[in-house]
Formats: sequence, C-alpha cells, structure tokens
Amino acid sequence: MGLTQSQGSDREQKKKRIIMMILLAILLMSVSMFLVPQKDTDVIVVTFPRGETIEAEVAETPEKLLFGLAFREQLPPNTGMLYIFESNGLHRVRTKEFRFPVDMIWVDESHHVVHTVEGASPCEKDPCPFFGPPPEPARYVLQTEPGLIKRFGVANGDELKYFLRM
Repeated sequence: MGLTQSQGSDREQKKKRIIMMILLAILLMSVSMFLVPQKDTDVIVVTFPRGETIEAEVAETPEKLLFGLAFREQLPPNTGMLYIFESNGLHRVRTKEFRFPVDMIWVDESHHVVHTVEGASPCEKDPCPFFGPPPEPARYVLQTEPGLIKRFGVANGDELKYFLRM
C-alpha cells in the first residue's frame, strides 16, 4: 500500500509541475506582449508646398481602407489619414459613420494634387454620398481636419512630400 501511495504522490507532483510550467509559459507570453513594442500603424509626415506639415496615419490594409476614420470621435489638429490604393485610379470615398467633417485631397502617383473637397459632411446612415472620383487618376486620398485646404492654400497641381516617421 505504501508503494501505491508513493506512485500516486509522484503523479500528483508531476501534474503540479506540468500545470506550473504551462502557467509560467502563459505568463511569460503575456508579459512579452507588453514588453515588446507592437507596430501599430505607420505614420507619414506630409509636407505641403508652403512648408506646413501634418502627421497622417496610413490606411493601406483592406480594413483601414474600408473604415478609415469611421467611429472616431475626433481628428486632432494637423493630423489625418492617408489612404494608399493598390493602383492609380478614379477612387471614390465615403464618410459613412464619421463623427466629424473632413477635407479630402486626391493625389496622383507623382504626389501632385489632382482634386480637393472641402468640409465633406459626416454620414451616419445609408445611403451615404460618395466623394470623387477625381478628374484624373489618383493613388492616394488624404483626409484631414476641415479647413486645412483653405488654411494651407492647397490647390490642384501642388506637390506634396511624404516622409515615413520612424
């Protein structure tokens, strides 16, 4: 009977060690997620012809291209979202589920402005209007706070410069 108790005790000890190892592994994985910097979203610094700059979050994934600035409560001053499409084209965008108006700037592959819309209204429910397409193919759409186009004096033909913020 002593031998059986000893085997049972050994099994219990092994079970406890295995459980402790699993819990330790889970704890280490959880902690590493907080210690290792996570890559959120790329930020592009956009420079306008007169030298003004804004920081624009990059929308390059299908999810970001679909939702963009939707569901956000505000857009901080001198920030925006830069939509990067797979190809040059006559892209249209909507403001579905936006909570604030935005200025929109369509930019071609050579970074020249081809079309602008000032103060595009938010749209909470369908049918939501489309903005665009631009008169010429564009590769990018930059959405910013309302009034930025006028404040920065943005016009068709202006060249924008993009720098990836590290």
